[in-house]
Amino acid sequence: MGFDATGKVSLDHIYSQPDPRAYFRELRELDYRIPQLAKPYFAKLVDDYRQARQVTTCQIVDIGCSYGINAALLNCDLTMDELYDRYRDNAVTPLSRAELLRQDRELVRARGGLDRHRFIGLDASRPALAYAREAGFLDADVHADLESHPPTERQRTVFDGTDLVISTGCLGYVTGTTLERVITASGERLPWLAHFVLRMFPFDPVADMLMRLGYDTIPVDGVFKQRRFADEQEQARMLNTLAARGVDPDGLETDGWLYAQLYISLPRGERSTIDVAEQ
Repeated sequence: MGFDATGKVSLDHIYSQPDPRAYFRELRELDYRIPQLAKPYFAKLVDDYRQARQVTTCQIVDIGCSYGINAALLNCDLTMDELYDRYRDNAVTPLSRAELLRQDRELVRARGGLDRHRFIGLDASRPALAYAREAGFLDADVHADLESHPPTERQRTVFDGTDLVISTGCLGYVTGTTLERVITASGERLPWLAHFVLRMFPFDPVADMLMRLGYDTIPVDGVFKQRRFADEQEQARMLNTLAARGVDPDGLETDGWLYAQLYISLPRGERSTIDVAEQ
């Protein structure tokens, strides 16, 4: 079993498959749940944004979107358990990619109501993006490494008009560089931001960058389970990573789970438009 530079088990292989069956099969074994925990926070933020800026439909950029999970949860009002059951069902095992796509398009038509939002997925995995777009979970996608290169003119056009930028675990693997490039490509009006960040990654450098762009960042109280550790070796490595960064894991990661924190960043002067305590 391979590990990445942070000490986490490398799961890169599940993001490069032509469809999400391997993704859900392996992550179910680890009780991966952060998109489900994030869903009510994202939904509340969308509602607050629509009221504050008097818009009907929001354009949402999901950084590190993989197969469009956050889009499926929000636009189709699905749960992670429903998605796990759907893609791990024995009935889908023999299906071709085309047959699975047909079923997912039917799902989007049946569950994607009139209140759906425009989702743009940003990811380094071309297969995951392609599936999410073809299934209808994403309205558009950007396949790019914005850590290394600024967005192209075509990509800037896709990002233009973005209302919210979200993520559920990729910040830390990508830095404020990616986030800044998405924000500056979004147009004259600064988007709202909500990011679930693993505790092993310091958010202060990102918050400092956002302050320079005109944002105030609100750390939301509490922590959120991302997934279980794959094994004791991964847990030991992660505890070492946390200790090296001065993060106390007692009662959290010591109990067998990876944890994230939520940071909401709003343009300066708009803090009063949300009440994070209600979420």
